Amino acid sequence: MSQIVEGWDLSYTQNRELSWLKFNERVLQEAADPTVPLIERWRFVSIFTSNLDEFFMVRVGSLFDLNAVFPKKIDNKSGKTAIQQLDAIYDAVRPLIALRDRIYADLMEQLKEEGIVDVPYRQLRGEEKDYVQDYYKNRVYPLLVPQIIDRSHPFPHLKNKRLYAVALLKHHDRRMLGIVGVPEEVPPILMLPGQAMRFVRMEDVLQGNLKKIFKIYPVTEKCVITVTRNADISYDDGDEFEDDRLDFRSQMMKLLRKRENLAPVRLEVQGNAPTLQKLLQEKLKLTPQQTYICECPMVLKYVYRFDQCDPSLYYPPHQAVYSEDLQPNAPMWQQVQKRDVLLFYPYHSMKPFLNLLKEAGRDPAVRSIQITIYRVANKSAVIKYLCEAAENGKNVTVLVELRARFDERNNIEWAKELEEAGCTVVYGIDHFKCHSKICLITRQEEDGSFSHVTHIGTGNFNEKTATLYTDFSLLTADQTIAKDALTFFQNMLIGDLYGNYERLLVAPCNVKSELMNLIEQEMQKGEKGHIILKINSLTERDLIDELAKASKAGVKIELIVRGICCLLPGISKKTKNIRIINIVGRFLEHSRVYCFGDAEERKIYISSADLMTRNQTRRVEIACPVQSPEIKAWLSHYLQILLSDNVKARCLMPSGNYEKIEADGKEALSSQEYFETNLHAMYEE
Repeated sequence: MSQIVEGWDLSYTQNRELSWLKFNERVLQEAADPTVPLIERWRFVSIFTSNLDEFFMVRVGSLFDLNAVFPKKIDNKSGKTAIQQLDAIYDAVRPLIALRDRIYADLMEQLKEEGIVDVPYRQLRGEEKDYVQDYYKNRVYPLLVPQIIDRSHPFPHLKNKRLYAVALLKHHDRRMLGIVGVPEEVPPILMLPGQAMRFVRMEDVLQGNLKKIFKIYPVTEKCVITVTRNADISYDDGDEFEDDRLDFRSQMMKLLRKRENLAPVRLEVQGNAPTLQKLLQEKLKLTPQQTYICECPMVLKYVYRFDQCDPSLYYPPHQAVYSEDLQPNAPMWQQVQKRDVLLFYPYHSMKPFLNLLKEAGRDPAVRSIQITIYRVANKSAVIKYLCEAAENGKNVTVLVELRARFDERNNIEWAKELEEAGCTVVYGIDHFKCHSKICLITRQEEDGSFSHVTHIGTGNFNEKTATLYTDFSLLTADQTIAKDALTFFQNMLIGDLYGNYERLLVAPCNVKSELMNLIEQEMQKGEKGHIILKINSLTERDLIDELAKASKAGVKIELIVRGICCLLPGISKKTKNIRIINIVGRFLEHSRVYCFGDAEERKIYISSADLMTRNQTRRVEIACPVQSPEIKAWLSHYLQILLSDNVKARCLMPSGNYEKIEADGKEALSSQEYFETNLHAMYEE
């Protein structure tokens, strides 16, 4: 393929989907790492699997949609059409499934030595078999809805990622399909009696009883399957959004029901059943290319049930600390008025922000709280304190993003609760997801003037993910930031996406243009220029090209990209001055930090926005400049620690593969372990 396609230089870029698969392979490598505790490795297999499920539901689903509408449209990073991308994806996934199967089999052998055993149903004997059969007879069998497939019994709708036991049945001189789903009401595994943690999977129990279920028909083949469906529903198009009689919340519920019925994009099969496999492909209109034979269980969420085993099988207990820059028993409002505060999750506790929110709801002088909600915890203290504030007479405005994929139903329920408490709830702007993480609290002082505290974050207002993801929360009393925040909320309420801001960068208004300007400024410095970006994904073509231009100008560019990275480093005369690393460890690297320049001229932003086209042009995002010299210095130190990681970091090569970083005689440094034990105060007292 030519390196230039339709004006795009493809010599230093790669396809986003194939890049994502490389990232997920990197996740799978953690499952094979002997330095990772055993049950944590088991969980990494589950993470890899659920990641891949979502990838097929969303990314593969969207490519099918794209191929149906624009079959000749090419990807501007690889020059491939949608169908070419799909072919490459299906082929790239197959060796990953084989690798997962090998790693899983090895893990199960090691877990067996710890007394954790996945017992095949066919190997059950004696009391264990009696126990399972009694459970099946009394708790499972009454819930089964078996079905044969013939002229009178059409092929059923198979739910997305639900497990089914399938049998090839013989009826006189013809064959039939028999299918029965694992009931959603029963647990995925059944623990066997005894001291050891022996268990049997429910789909295996069901498969083992197929002869009894389809008793009048001989079973000639059997297997367990699951179907992955396209879940890339369109939130902004179609008849669902043309009926003014329905509010946005009701329309979202309609779309969620629609998701269950979208077309299959993948078939997974566990068991040797070639004839069944072919028949299922015909019924589901899937090709052999879209079918994967798996030895590893196809749904692994049950691994998180194993949380009471030997402590050595887990990561050491993690305990978030209250920021050393804050006094736990002093009012948060007063402390933030004195100086900016940066919370660093999951090493810092989220309690300071929660305390601020709780205090604001109870402070007679606080007049209003305005906040954006994208994803919150199932039991959310944030929602609780917002409701309490509204009930106390505060003017609480909550911009709830109902289109947060796979959290839509959760957000719909929270929106109802907020409204019932007296909050003003709005749902953002058509065609633009609100992904920003901002909160503005306004207080009226005794002299009648207003003071403010603004929160700008890189992650959600979510107590659960604040213990699992690395993120930053900046709390500031800066009046210019507060003025911008007030303008932001007023603009959102009237649907103005392109307002004017003094310090905040707001997408789709000016995040991309300002990033281009900042890159250009470093380019003017030539070899003295320096750019460090920590992000989750890099796909935006214009920004990729601008970084390549800066590299050609001699600028030193260091990128810490957790997931998708369409820019290839180290390409001669193109990106030779760019180094890209990826860090996968105990915590998910989620924070976004933009850094331009060095020493006193260094500019640092924290942001909700990745460098993806959607974040720059189709989402409402915020990037905030860090003003505090102390916090800027600490963030510079933070970035340097990440860039020095030679344990969990991997270096992206020109080929698109990740390679382990050689220590070269340096002391081993895991950035996450470093911050676990070396989280010092950002201010010197």
